[in-house]
Amino acid sequence: MAAQTWLWTSLTVAVTVILTVVNGNSEGDALFTLRKSLKDPDNVLQSWDPTLVNPCTWFHITCNQDNRVTRVDLGNSNLSGHLVPELGKLQHLQYLELYKNNIQGPIPSELGNLKSLISLDLYNNNISGTIPPSLGKLKSLVFLRLNDNRLTGPIPRDLANVSSLKVV
Repeated sequence: MAAQTWLWTSLTVAVTVILTVVNGNSEGDALFTLRKSLKDPDNVLQSWDPTLVNPCTWFHITCNQDNRVTRVDLGNSNLSGHLVPELGKLQHLQYLELYKNNIQGPIPSELGNLKSLISLDLYNNNISGTIPPSLGKLKSLVFLRLNDNRLTGPIPRDLANVSSLKVV
């Protein structure tokens, strides 16, 4: 009986560790994909090491008690490049702060997968294209700041259904 209990406990611990590593690595992979898409002349992303178990020790990243990424703070960091669809994999992300940089290209529609997102601050960049209608799926969104970019087209009607939205 003691052997069965030990085996069960060992198996449970092993599965928990594996799931933590897989989750941490998938978030780290998504963020490292962002890093690779950006030029960083001031080396603000220098600590972003994809070999670590999770990105919670990286500068400009905040995680919750479960080591899940909840915040990316890269506003006014002299970054240039483009956003990547992989950001949509950060399931627990609440704050995406990339304002006052030189981010170019479109807003990935995959950002509409960020169900926990409270604040999307992309203002004062060179983002172009249209605002993806998928952002209308962000029912927790309070702050959506996209001003001072090169966006075209109408504001998607889907955003009118986000009742939590206070600042646009």
